[in-house]
Amino acid sequence: MNITRKRILVSGGAGFIGSHLCERLLNEGHEVLCLDNFFTGAKENVVHLLENPYFELIRHDITQPFFAEVDQIYNLACPASPVHYQYNAIKTIKTSVMGAINMLGMAKRVNARILQASTSEIYGTPTVHPQEEGYWGNVNPIGIRSCYDEGKRCAETLFMDYHRQHQVDIKIIRIFNTYGPRMHPQDGRVVSNFIVQALRNEDITIYGDGTQTRSFQYVDDLVDGMVRMMHSHAFIGPVNIGNPVEFTMLQLAEKVIELTHSKSSIRFMPLPQDDPKQRQPNIELAQQRLSWTPKIQLDEGLRKTIGYFEKIV
Repeated sequence: MNITRKRILVSGGAGFIGSHLCERLLNEGHEVLCLDNFFTGAKENVVHLLENPYFELIRHDITQPFFAEVDQIYNLACPASPVHYQYNAIKTIKTSVMGAINMLGMAKRVNARILQASTSEIYGTPTVHPQEEGYWGNVNPIGIRSCYDEGKRCAETLFMDYHRQHQVDIKIIRIFNTYGPRMHPQDGRVVSNFIVQALRNEDITIYGDGTQTRSFQYVDDLVDGMVRMMHSHAFIGPVNIGNPVEFTMLQLAEKVIELTHSKSSIRFMPLPQDDPKQRQPNIELAQQRLSWTPKIQLDEGLRKTIGYFEKIV
């Protein structure tokens, strides 16, 4: 028996990121309890794990209490793309806020360490570039993206208050744009949108003039950062986990067309409300405290992601 085996709960574990995390934790020899209500997650993402005797899949919505004896909790559950989190805005903010309360309550009861998957969206439309953890953000509290942005901001507040008031062992990471295999093909995110359109030789739609920027990290780099944060000592965060190499939307579209050998043209559309013009993480804190730096560059990551989408589109 592996005496270092931990019982680890992953909420949102059948989602794009969660499924990769579950895989990594099982490969390290841990027992994994995967919770998901399958709103954006899918059994297909974890079906290959079901034969592992140390993997358990439970259909559950974390807006409702859950009880289990675990050593660690990764709280990932929440729709993360505008298409999905705006579909039911009230449900989205309930997932972030009530879900955090329920997961923190369980962590308090069983004395588990808990990691919150927060987001770069807490910075809103930034007036500081690149974004570092001390920046408080510039968020519209009543816009169409507020259910997600403010929900995640409130979840960070709850994590800090449970830590201060009840000494709950917390970790907070802020995830910047992440891509890779198992992204939902209709999630409305720019990488999946561009790849699907390119593989179908459809027009690639760029919202705005294409000069707005994002920094894209491959999912394996993110999972490595999450695990390092969970194992860190005397450091609760928040900490940015993202790739600091910045690309314009136009550069990304051209790169996807090149890698897919697509016949697609580029079509420009109006920019959605509150869509941030820039996203780039300052990752000095992650480098110092976690010895973490992303390793997979955009070309390599896009090739792996395109290979996945070629099988399902």
